[in-house]
Amino acid sequence: MKFHAVLESHGKSATGIVVPADVVEALGSGKRPRVRVTINGHTYRSTVAVMGGAFMIGVSAENRAGAGIAAGDEIDVELALDSEPREVTVPPDFAAALEGDAPAKQFFGGLSYSQQRWFVEGIESAKKPETRQRRIEAAVERLRSGRGQR
Repeated sequence: MKFHAVLESHGKSATGIVVPADVVEALGSGKRPRVRVTINGHTYRSTVAVMGGAFMIGVSAENRAGAGIAAGDEIDVELALDSEPREVTVPPDFAAALEGDAPAKQFFGGLSYSQQRWFVEGIESAKKPETRQRRIEAAVERLRSGRGQR
């Protein structure tokens, strides 16, 4: 499905695209379909969300840079259903920590893709090895106690 849109700014740094209702309907996968979004040859995976009664797709800073776009730009968007499984690549040091804690590993395995990604991105964004290790320890403790992102 292709359509033309404006990359809208919402708040300080949030940006998104309003997806026409007929496009969501034509995808035929409900009101929150998983999609592959292509803008200017840059493709990423996302999910259509309903916000304020409108269908929206977020565009992160990383994806804006990859597509060479900024808030306010008029863009051509291509959406395709994304039926491939979404799996998070767990870094070896975090995987090893999870292997040593069965309850944390089991809870992590039951989390959604976005929840797992939240844990991994927090660990991978650490700049210093000691910060990374602290984040791994905190993540395992949080998971052991049965708490996800929220």
